Formats: sequence, C-alpha cells, structure tokens
Amino acid sequence: MAKTGRPVCGDPSLHKVTVRLTDKEYQRLKAYAEANNQTMTQAMKQGIDLVYQSMNR
Repeated sequence: MAKTGRPVCGDPSLHKVTVRLTDKEYQRLKAYAEANNQTMTQAMKQGIDLVYQSMNR
C-alpha cells in the first residue's frame, strides 16, 4: 500500500524558538513582512541571516 501524507523534507525545522515582542516591534515586523510578501517567520529568518553575514565579514 502506498504511503500517504506529506513527503519528508530534506532539511526539516526541528527547533522551535519563542520570542516576546513589544507592540511596536510586533507591528514593525508585521508591516515589513506584509510589504515584502513574506510571513513573519520568513522575515525573522532573513534577519538572522543578515546578522550572521555581518559577523563573517
């Protein structure tokens, strides 16, 4: 019988991080994500990448 459900991801997201934001920070993140057609998670991951890149210069 064939397997059903979602296929296994090549690089699964195994770790969960929780961040508390002020109302102002939340609104800024939400506005940025909407303006760039991203989810808030995608915007935060992009920010993490930018910080990491600036460390390795």
